Amino acid sequence: MTFPLPGLRYGQDMRTASQDDVCDVPCVHPEAVARVRSALPDASCVEAASTLLKVVADPTRLRMLSALNIEELCVCDLANIAGISESAASHQLRLLRAHRLVTSRKEGRVVYYRLLDGHITSLIGSAIEHAGE
Repeated sequence: MTFPLPGLRYGQDMRTASQDDVCDVPCVHPEAVARVRSALPDASCVEAASTLLKVVADPTRLRMLSALNIEELCVCDLANIAGISESAASHQLRLLRAHRLVTSRKEGRVVYYRLLDGHITSLIGSAIEHAGE
């Protein structure tokens, strides 16, 4: 099976590109495979991580998370930054809170949100940094 590489258009010869993606000699390194298999997370952890990445992958939610990576903000500010209604922002924040990406605190009648912990801060920061390279 071949997949187009960036810069290749459909219909171009992809045989050379696909040959660069596979070993010239089929072989398996049993020790390496055993080491890696024993260190892999279990299926439920992989599923949870996959779900988390899908939640983060939405552009509106990623914009909101990126804003919260800079500083704590209230729902109204997040809605303004994301270019959506306060109701839509609140809906997105409920989803982010359900997936343990953000936490909130109430000050009087205003609800402020921030990223839950350093793992989320690192994830968002790394994703944005990587995309900018």
